[in-house]
Amino acid sequence: MPRRTALSVLTALAGGVLAACSGPGGAVPSARPGTPAPTTLRYGPDPAQYARLHLPPGGPADGGGARGGEGALPVVVVLHGGYWRAQYGLELGTPLAVDLTDNDVAALNVEYRRLSTGGGFPTTLDDVAAAVDLLAGPAIQAARRAGRRLDLQRVVLLGHSAGGQLAAWAASRARLQPPAPGAGPRVVPRGVVSQAGVLDLVAAADQGLGAGAVVDFLGGPPTAQAARYAVASPMALVPAPCPVVCVHGTADVTVPPDQSRRYVDAALAAHGQARLRLLDGVDHFRLIDPADPAWLVVRDEVMGLLG
Repeated sequence: MPRRTALSVLTALAGGVLAACSGPGGAVPSARPGTPAPTTLRYGPDPAQYARLHLPPGGPADGGGARGGEGALPVVVVLHGGYWRAQYGLELGTPLAVDLTDNDVAALNVEYRRLSTGGGFPTTLDDVAAAVDLLAGPAIQAARRAGRRLDLQRVVLLGHSAGGQLAAWAASRARLQPPAPGAGPRVVPRGVVSQAGVLDLVAAADQGLGAGAVVDFLGGPPTAQAARYAVASPMALVPAPCPVVCVHGTADVTVPPDQSRRYVDAALAAHGQARLRLLDGVDHFRLIDPADPAWLVVRDEVMGLLG
């Protein structure tokens, strides 16, 4: 084979490999020098029942914390999207977790069981509840081993797409009673930032969003599984007991902006704290690209809630 032809074939193959490896989110940013490797924490026996704790650089020398030596680190729980389907995993949240640690915030990047791998109702909700509650035990211990402390009074839940549903639901689960999934939380978040979240599951099911993902997630349409929708849909649980900021792009065709608008309107009507940030011309995935200005808007909202 001539050298130029061989080189062209290799180039095409390499391009195909890179395309196959690339995802809908952004690239992982460079971590600051001294950033420790993330710690994997398990909350169940299934391979998908784990989370990764990302800590910023620092240690006992700075008082066990960062942000100007304040002490304990605020924490953001990152919940990835993908319409609860198995082909999407916590790698979507890794760029956000690293960017947050670059800004002196601890991040818990959560994986959970998804559709076709044991997920759905109620297991996905059970998983998210258990993962958030890791902060009250294993995550504190892991941070302590690294010479850091976590501030559980400053926890924000951050979720994209279906992860927005999970984040808003996890913030509202304090309103649920056993045997509902997630009842009796050990960690109470300070706020939620939903990135193009699927927040009204009834409307999403009726519209067929995600090629029927909502119906698959809850095991049927709203007419057949009304009780499940009442427990799982953030829209049914307004107002959340903490502020919820919904960031949504006007060019989003994956999750229409009306999902966020309807949730905020319902939360305000129920005397809750909710706010809508519409980003003109922004699509579904720019919100999870740390190199995109849309992510900077999201991150500013997170930092504002952390205080």
